[in-house]
Parts: sequence; C-alpha cells; structure tokens
Amino acid sequence: MKKWVLIFSVIACWACKPEAKKLEFAGTEIDKVVQEMTEMMIHDVSNPPLAMRFFSYASLAGYQVMTEADPNLDAFQYKLNDYPKFDKGAPIEAPEFTAMLAMMEVSQKMQPSGNRIKAFELRYIDSCRKEGLSDKIIQSSTQKAQAVAKGILAYAKADGYNKLSNFPRYTPKKSPGSWYSTPPGYFPAVEPYFYRIRTFSLDTNKITEVPAPAPYSESKNSTFYQLSKAVFEANKSEENLKIAAFWDCNPFALNDQGHLLIGMKKISPGAHWMGIAGIASAQKKISFGNSLGIRTALATSLMDAFWICWREKYHSHRIRPETAIRKLIDPGWKPFLQTPPFPEYPSGHSTVSTTAAIVLTHFFGPNFAYTDTVEKRYGIDDRSFKSFEAAAQEASISRFYGGIHYMDGIQAGQLQGQMIGKNFLTLLKHEN
Repeated sequence: MKKWVLIFSVIACWACKPEAKKLEFAGTEIDKVVQEMTEMMIHDVSNPPLAMRFFSYASLAGYQVMTEADPNLDAFQYKLNDYPKFDKGAPIEAPEFTAMLAMMEVSQKMQPSGNRIKAFELRYIDSCRKEGLSDKIIQSSTQKAQAVAKGILAYAKADGYNKLSNFPRYTPKKSPGSWYSTPPGYFPAVEPYFYRIRTFSLDTNKITEVPAPAPYSESKNSTFYQLSKAVFEANKSEENLKIAAFWDCNPFALNDQGHLLIGMKKISPGAHWMGIAGIASAQKKISFGNSLGIRTALATSLMDAFWICWREKYHSHRIRPETAIRKLIDPGWKPFLQTPPFPEYPSGHSTVSTTAAIVLTHFFGPNFAYTDTVEKRYGIDDRSFKSFEAAAQEASISRFYGGIHYMDGIQAGQLQGQMIGKNFLTLLKHEN
C-alpha cells in the first residue's frame, strides 16, 4: 500500500511541476544588440556605408524570424531586390529570443571583431536561462537562428561587397577642384566602389540624378568661389558649433596633439539614426516585432541612401572646403569639424538623415517630438526635436556650420534623401 502511495505522490509532484517560464521581450530589447554592434563598429573603425550594411543584414535576420512567427507583421523584406525564400519550418516557441540570436549570429559572422558579439551572445543566453528559459527552447531557438542567419549571410555575400577589393586602388584625380585626402590623418578614400554592390530597393536603371555641383573655379565672381566663401564666413556662434559637434558622427576623427594622433570614439550617421529609432520605439512602447520591423526598414533604406550618395561622390570627385579655402582664401584655415576621407558632393549626412526622417515619419507621424540621447554615453549632450524632419534639417546644416560641406552639397544630399525615402515608402505601402 505504501508503495502505491509513493508512486501517486511522484506522479502528482510531476504533474504540478511548473512549465518553463515564458519571457516577455519589449521592443527595447533590440537596443542591446544594436548598441553592442555599434560599440564593435567603433572598435573596428567601421566606415559609414559599411556600418549600415552590418545593421541591415543583422536586422533582416531578426525580422525574418519574427515574420515567420507572426503573420500579422508586414513581411516587406520579400520585396527587396533578390531577397531569398525561407522555409517556415516548425513553430517558433520563443520568436523574440530567436530573433535576437539571429541578429547576433549574422553580426558575429560579418563584423571584423565578431568574437565580441559571440561573447555577448553567450552572456545573453545565460541571462535568459537564469530568467527561466528552458534549455530545450534555447537549443531549438539557436538552431532556428543559425538556419535563418545562414540564409541571410548567403544573401549578404551575393550583394557583391566581397568583390570590391578586386578593383584597383582608388587614385585621386589630379584635375583642379578634385578631392584628395586632408590632414591630420590623410586617410585613403573610403569605399570608392560601394555603389557597385546590390541595392535593397532601387532599380538602378531608373535613378533620378541630382544636379551637377557648381564647377570648380578660382575666380572670385564664380559660384564655386562664393560657395567656398560662405563656408569660410559661416556663423560660428556657440549654438551653431554645438549643432555641428552634436551631429559630427565621424568614425575617423583624430585629436592632433603635437606628434601624437589620438583616435576619438564616434559613431556613424547611420548608427545615430538607428539609435533614434530605438528612442522613438521606446517612447511609443512599440512591440518587439513592430520595433524590429521599423529598424529593418530604416537600416535597409539607409544602406540604399549611402549607395546613391557614394555613387555621386565618386562621380563628381569634388574638392572639400578645407582644401579649397586654404588655396583660395586663407592658407591657415581649419574647419571646426574634421574633414572625412571621401569626396564632398553630396553631403552624406544630409542624404541619410533626410531618408531616415521620411521613413521614421511614416511609422511615427509628422510631429513626433523626442529627445535625442543616443550619444550621451560618448559625452554629447542631449538635444530635443519637434519632429524627425526638424532633426534631419539640423543634421544637414550642421555640415555647413562644421566647415566640411558647401551649401549645394547639402541641398543635393537632401534631394537624394527625399528620393530614397519616398521610393522606400512606395515599397512599404505596396501590398504583398
């Protein structure tokens, strides 16, 4: 009799055993991966277009998981150029957790210091296990994440970036008014062949070109000279310089201290806007899946923005204000911001910021007020904005205040950004 009592007691205890805890993942959870990727880009001194490529494919991996798990999410990624097909497979028990792992799997395979993300991934898995996530779910999620990452990495490889090193080393043009590298680093040209990779949303045979830049001239009556003079005489008020510093986002910045050149930690323009997307998502308490969808749309549209901007930069090869002003106006002149190592026309920050404003306005509305705290951890004070458009306008004019862009380069960048942003919205609004 006692034996049967014991058996029934064991069965009862087993039946009452609590199920593995289901973790809740807010949209802000994505910030952990984005921030870790950003830190790694700073560590690796990833250039702006390449940084956006990393964000794009990592975001696509995570969002692929989420759209397979949730049919209510817009699987717009299937509208991207040459996007692969994925087998849905078995139901995903922990989609948010799996999406996070998929993002990390892609990041660690693509970024130079991927071992840092691998270490972060192991810590992340351990933290979720301590919160109650079962080993069974962790194992199935890892397998699914790796399968999706494999497909996304193949998609990334097919964009042609790995073939860019086969092109001849870029040599600056020797014609008057052409770009060449500037002090203190004299870095070589960054990504001169980026425009040769596959885009996400553009039909490269149907691109609206921006107007050609004002031709170089040393005549004081020329448009070019007047553009240079405007940069030289730009209002250097404390507020304008504060704006320039806030939007600097130059990963190549160096602090020149006598015979020493000290690198300064700065994020790229794309990383800054990815951070803004995180702030907006948190403010509106956007769900994990929708928040990841917003970031994926932003990342892929911004990579196209860099694509078209870099295409024109290495078509016009235009001289930077620092070089022109020293030759034409004042040999001792220095811009407030350090000149980035690529041609001037058009302004990259103007292009990507305008694109970002259009895409984020689509998701959050035209009068979305927020406080930008993205670079607080790097010693940059917060700034508040009444809308994404207002922020993009300020980001654009900051390049003029900083002395690294002419006004027509800024305006051309804004035109490009409008074209990319509107084109991407057409893709988003087009039914599956």
